[in-house]
Amino acid sequence: MTTTAPPVKDRPGDGDGDGAGGGPAKDERLLGNPALRKLLGRPELGAVVGALAVFLFFSVVADSFLKTSSFGTVLYAASTIGIMAVPVALLMIGGEFDLSAGVLVTSSALISSMFSYQMTANIWVGVFVSLLVTLAIGVFNGFMLTRTKLPSFIITLGTFLMLTGLNLGLTKLISDTVSTKSVSDMQGFESARKLFASELTIGGVELKVTILWWAGLVALATWILLRTRFGNWIFAVGGNTEAARAVGVPVRLTKIGLYMGVGFCAWVSGQHLLFSFDVVQSGEGVGNELIYIIAAVIGGCLITGGYGSAIGSAVGAFIFGMTSKGIVYAEWNPDWFKFFLGAMLLLATLLNAWVRKRAEATR
Repeated sequence: MTTTAPPVKDRPGDGDGDGAGGGPAKDERLLGNPALRKLLGRPELGAVVGALAVFLFFSVVADSFLKTSSFGTVLYAASTIGIMAVPVALLMIGGEFDLSAGVLVTSSALISSMFSYQMTANIWVGVFVSLLVTLAIGVFNGFMLTRTKLPSFIITLGTFLMLTGLNLGLTKLISDTVSTKSVSDMQGFESARKLFASELTIGGVELKVTILWWAGLVALATWILLRTRFGNWIFAVGGNTEAARAVGVPVRLTKIGLYMGVGFCAWVSGQHLLFSFDVVQSGEGVGNELIYIIAAVIGGCLITGGYGSAIGSAVGAFIFGMTSKGIVYAEWNPDWFKFFLGAMLLLATLLNAWVRKRAEATR
């Protein structure tokens, strides 16, 4: 423990405040700037540094990267990942994973399309049925996790395989093909398209509405984490589940709520997929769950749980958007994209670990 020295005015000295008469003063300010300690303690700091590096890199190697139109394209690519990276980040802070998140997006789109088409109902009927189903799948994942005590990796891997089979099997059974029928001529399609897949112009830049969805979800998740009791529960169950349960945290409800959050965001992403292209391929979404996790990890979330932020996941998704489009603008072979993504994951993880150590050292 550090012993706090008595105030300078109570110690003999030469009157200049340096404590010369009684040895050097123990000034708390010498232990580190509080603002700097707070900055170093932010989970997303490493991701921000990485994002600046990626931005500067592609600004140099790709002439068209800095064009206004390119900015909208990069943001759109980031938003399609960022919408799902937000609930995945919260889930990781809570100490769990969801390997079914990628195919759940496709399931959401397939349910909306096939239900409306087969029932010849207003497209909004299928949209709301899809919402109920995706939330129910989230409840199923959370309930199975807390009931069986199996690792979330096993639970959601099972859900991933079941959904993958259902997506393909039911689509071929109902439509006789691996894709759904077009729903563009159905009642309610245009209004749903405006909500989930429209474009708007801000400052001369064409932006997809998914960017607004993404920004809203990041703001909501940040408020939940930092300003609500549920946010405290998320950090508590991610840090130490048994300790959280011992102090009265409703662990089961917290984890089920986190999986329902994944279901809701999968519904949003799925509706965007449907109303952007009119039809849905049943095999889409496989592998995307890893990209969501990568965005969260790059953004500062720990694999072990209890640490991270929604803003960090947004920065991680933005890095993904810059890299995926920056490679195109630089006219490189896109086959190298996964290599750069893997390299960024390792570098970001190392940088985040270093930042955490520096933050702990200044406390």
